[in-house]
Amino acid sequence: MNSLKPVLARLAAGEKLAESEAEHAFGIIMAGEATPAQIAGLLMAMRVRGETVAELTGAVRAMRARMTAIEAPEGAIDIVGTGGDASGSLNISTATALVVAGCGVPVAKHGNRALSSRSGAADALSALGVNLDVPLDRLESVLAKAGMVFLMAPRHHSALRHAAGPRVELGTRTIFNLLGPLANPARVKRQLTGAYHRDWLRPMAETLARLGTERAWLVHGQGLDEIALSGETHVVSLDNGTIREFTITPEDA
Repeated sequence: MNSLKPVLARLAAGEKLAESEAEHAFGIIMAGEATPAQIAGLLMAMRVRGETVAELTGAVRAMRARMTAIEAPEGAIDIVGTGGDASGSLNISTATALVVAGCGVPVAKHGNRALSSRSGAADALSALGVNLDVPLDRLESVLAKAGMVFLMAPRHHSALRHAAGPRVELGTRTIFNLLGPLANPARVKRQLTGAYHRDWLRPMAETLARLGTERAWLVHGQGLDEIALSGETHVVSLDNGTIREFTITPEDA
């Protein structure tokens, strides 16, 4: 059995993990080969020191290697947020996804139930009567016919169940809160992603660039993991390897 002990010793000394080391460490977690105490220790050591782009990238690679993937058409997009902004707001990204799909852009929306808001993507779609239990082997045809499909995170990332207990017991944000929006099961190359804090916009953009994403906007507006309807929104854009930072306001529309 693999062990996280050497990794934990390095993290305790304040060291940072290389991308390959992070991928290996999270692979151990997702294989069920780490104890709850080891998982909690790793998550908190990273949280206190601050997760790096290399660590984010390695963790996402470990997730992607174990996810149940689907194929999406060229040009498909994901519209998703990290959640966790504690705003209690409505689920805007799902409404946006419906509008975008209605304009003819294929949407492979990755999401889950509510974390801190009144309604997560799954909650909103369920209330609209959408079947969230479509067999996995039919999701590609749903996307082809409807122009939009919902990818329920726990169904595609079952390996994360091994970290569920420690995450609940810690009761605080960890690297896992950032990984979901970076690990779309359809491997889309384009996305609009909200982050619960503006400090994560550039690291997430750099991570997506390393993972092969072509175009993306990472946004945080007025304390929300959304583009704000009032006031300023901070944007970090990724366009085929080029990263820019700027702000937008409703008056710019």
